[in-house]
Amino acid sequence: MNPKILIIGACGQIGSELTQKLRAIHGADNVIASDINYGNLDVVNSGLFEILDAQDYSSMKICVEKYNIDTIYLMAAMLSATGEKYPMKAWDLNMDSLFNVLNLAKNKIINKIFWPSSIAVFGPTTPKENTPQYTVMEPTTVYGITKQVGERWCEYYHNKYNVDVRSIRYPGIISWKTLPGGGTTDYAVDIYHKALTDNHYDCFLSEHTELPMMFMDDAIEATVKIMQAPLDSIKIRSSYNLAAISFTPEHVVKSIKSHLKDFTVSYEPDFRQEIADSWPKSIDDSHARKDWNWSHHHDLEAITNEMLTNLKSLANQNS
Repeated sequence: MNPKILIIGACGQIGSELTQKLRAIHGADNVIASDINYGNLDVVNSGLFEILDAQDYSSMKICVEKYNIDTIYLMAAMLSATGEKYPMKAWDLNMDSLFNVLNLAKNKIINKIFWPSSIAVFGPTTPKENTPQYTVMEPTTVYGITKQVGERWCEYYHNKYNVDVRSIRYPGIISWKTLPGGGTTDYAVDIYHKALTDNHYDCFLSEHTELPMMFMDDAIEATVKIMQAPLDSIKIRSSYNLAAISFTPEHVVKSIKSHLKDFTVSYEPDFRQEIADSWPKSIDDSHARKDWNWSHHHDLEAITNEMLTNLKSLANQNS
């Protein structure tokens, strides 16, 4: 039998593509998408959809009982750059939503949770190269703090109440299907849009800022894979390190220039530079690769090719 799945934050960058993938796997009737508004009509129109406030436990419980939900993917969050502008809102949204879902599982109303963490849990005192699974974590952003605290609560609920919660620390995610959502790594999405529309990009990070990155298809595959893994293969209940490739804005520019030779960039670092400087350059994700057989497929050249090809195609459809 297919599980009944609820995706909270289904209109966001990762949530929207995860929704379509899970509907393809489990059937549209078994995957209920939800968000605080109708932010993505492809998601809204491709299956069951509910308006849902992730901070409202009662509404969430009603929705879960209405559809007999077994599994929740909690994708709603305020990301790093936006969170620095609204710190208390970021704290409230990111923590309230997690507690609501954990308590649904604690109360045996649902059986399984996916909750995403992030490389934002790391800070300036964390080893930058091949950041290990277990290491110093002193995040400097509200987003990172909520993710670090969330990891501790996930592990606590698993140990105390046997809650089956699974998590991965996403690196920067690159996708052509959705616009940037307020994250520090979003330059790596925006740069491809601007390359095609303006042939120029004003980058808010310096050219040498190396960060861990991943193509959306790989991120979705990892999310599905960890949730499909047998219970006894999930050894880490805080959150798994996850990695694919690392690169700098300079690397992306060089890759784009191989397709668009006249493309130009200016570097104007803003407050997001300090955030990026506090994060790792590369991640050791050997635990994920060993425990549930994770592997990535896209390098930078493949990402650039996918981004430019698909964004051009979208522009032609809309013209």
